[in-house]
Amino acid sequence: MATLQESYKNDSVPKLMSEFGYKSVMEAPKLTKIVLNMGLGEAVQNPKMMDGAVDELSRIAGQKAVVTRAKKAIAGFKLREGVPIGCRVTLRGDKMYDFLAKLVNIALPRVRDFRGISPKSFDGRGNYAMGVKEEIIFTEIDYDKIDKIKGLNIVIGTSAKTDAEGLFLLRTLGMPFRK
Repeated sequence: MATLQESYKNDSVPKLMSEFGYKSVMEAPKLTKIVLNMGLGEAVQNPKMMDGAVDELSRIAGQKAVVTRAKKAIAGFKLREGVPIGCRVTLRGDKMYDFLAKLVNIALPRVRDFRGISPKSFDGRGNYAMGVKEEIIFTEIDYDKIDKIKGLNIVIGTSAKTDAEGLFLLRTLGMPFRK
């Protein structure tokens, strides 16, 4: 079975070149990075929650998660500067393609009442952002060991110049967009 990276080179690039009229293979947009982010506002009151979140995100990504801290104090949220409030992972290269294949082929089909993801979540520069309400759609998470269901944000960075190019690229890579 061909990997997603080989599929990109053999299938996606020729389709992109014919669709958008690129003269060179190097002009075709490609994936640059995937960022997984888990924001935990409750971690201010319960610091133990952060350890579980870092462990879960590391398992999902296959790479160690980094704790993110508050940049400034916000009294309304009982938040002080430097307090841990989330964790994130940035994937590039082989791990990025492996994660995208796992997301498209295994995790997204496990979402209840799944009808495809919205094609409207592009940022104007070809990057795509989506949220996952439950991290238990990933097979690495053991349902019995989690204390609370947490969601996560997934941002797929591309080198596309427009949303149309980014959408076409992700469609050729197998992202299940709604019609």
